[in-house]
Amino acid sequence: MSSSVAGPDCCGGLGNIDFRQADLCVMTRLLGYVDISDPHFVAAVLAITFNPLFWNVVARWEQKTHKLSKAFRSPYLACYFLGCVILLLNFLRSHCFTQAMLSQPKMESLDNPTAYRAGLALLGVGSVFVVSSFLALGFTGTFLGDYFGILKEARVTTFPFSVLDNPMYWGSTANYLGWAIMPFTAEIYRQKASQSRKRS
Repeated sequence: MSSSVAGPDCCGGLGNIDFRQADLCVMTRLLGYVDISDPHFVAAVLAITFNPLFWNVVARWEQKTHKLSKAFRSPYLACYFLGCVILLLNFLRSHCFTQAMLSQPKMESLDNPTAYRAGLALLGVGSVFVVSSFLALGFTGTFLGDYFGILKEARVTTFPFSVLDNPMYWGSTANYLGWAIMPFTAEIYRQKASQSRKRS
């Protein structure tokens, strides 16, 4: 069985693509910085996957059945309860993510002040988007109040929604990316300082 795949003759006449000749060097090098057998890594992946799945399933279930609203005898109390559960799950996810970043192999190319500053900048921008989104939406708007029938008078169009459609998701992504860069450099500098103290 051939591993060649016929493709459109574009971009200078690529015709047939032979995947056996693909350069997997870059992917191999990147995977060298991920230890998928690390329990911290597994816990982080599970937390990152579980959280949005959980709150989307619960919110849709509530929208169809109103069981939480009935149990709490108020859609507001039910929404506050779900919001608190989501916050606790997010704290757990952040803890798992931090532990995974600290236990994974270190990327030496990030061993410089520029990478550290880039991580700080991403955290700053991400935090602005997350906090401003929360302030614009309020607690119930942030934590799926619309699934409980708690709607705003009109769609929010002020900052940061005037800049991005999903500022909280983009902000969270920027936070985690910045966070992923910073432990690498912070740990490397900590190790360097420890080694220099041992020498002197």
